[in-house]
Amino acid sequence: MAGPALQAWGLGAALRSRAALRPLGLLAPPCRGLAGPGSGEAALEENPFYGKYRQKIQELRRSSPEVFESRMEKRNEVKKQPVGYSSQGEFIRCMEEKAEGLGTKTPKGGFTKDKTLDSILNVEMVKERSAEEIKQIWNQYFSAKDTVYAVIPAEKFDVIWKRAQKCPSFLYALPRKEGYEFFVGQWSGTELHFTSLINIQTQGETAPSQLVLYHYPELQKEKGIVLMTAEMDSKFLVVHEAQCLANQVQLFYATDRSETYALVETFNHRSSEFKYMSVIAELEQSGLGRELRPGQVSDKS
Repeated sequence: MAGPALQAWGLGAALRSRAALRPLGLLAPPCRGLAGPGSGEAALEENPFYGKYRQKIQELRRSSPEVFESRMEKRNEVKKQPVGYSSQGEFIRCMEEKAEGLGTKTPKGGFTKDKTLDSILNVEMVKERSAEEIKQIWNQYFSAKDTVYAVIPAEKFDVIWKRAQKCPSFLYALPRKEGYEFFVGQWSGTELHFTSLINIQTQGETAPSQLVLYHYPELQKEKGIVLMTAEMDSKFLVVHEAQCLANQVQLFYATDRSETYALVETFNHRSSEFKYMSVIAELEQSGLGRELRPGQVSDKS
């Protein structure tokens, strides 16, 4: 689903509250010439989403205090970088190298390893059905389950897939009542793994996935459709939040607007130029996730 044309977006209105724009694990950069926020764990606790991850952070501090201190030092180094600096791209490249070395990923958080389409339905049997019939079967099956699912047109998935090969990672903003929680999405084959930035900052390369989107292209050529479903860690995400992240994949990877996809290219290939505020701007313009921020008053000025 391509987003509407990006109109001029007033940063003045958006920056009225720094706390409202403070993403999970990545504080809004301070204005030049002004003192930045505090450092260390005290500053981390000021994060509006800290409570959700408190237990894991405290467990890391108790079990591996050296690792914990090292992560805090790296976090402080990030905040000392000039405005607009981003190290997400470097982290993802490191994560990719590790994945290539291991060959396969170890499933964490109850996720299914090598989740195949055959484990969900009889592929040979459904090949006798039309694309519309398969779509109805898929939607009816998952409508009774607490998960995300979709039937993607082959042409749209082809665009997504080709772009994913060139740009396998991206930073997604999930609207929250307190502000925006950032998630890194990383493609591994036809699976798209999401984990939050604070998860990455506190657990590093061992950070587990919190949402996995499974795409099945087995029927793409013959039926013109790609089936998708998901698994998520319900301790951190609910279905409508996972749906918002899934919708953003189409917003940024299947868009017809070169300006929107340019954000994905910048994140992957020119990370020092990447501005996470541009992701928020695009998300606001698209209208995705508005229902996740009840009571939000729109700025009509």
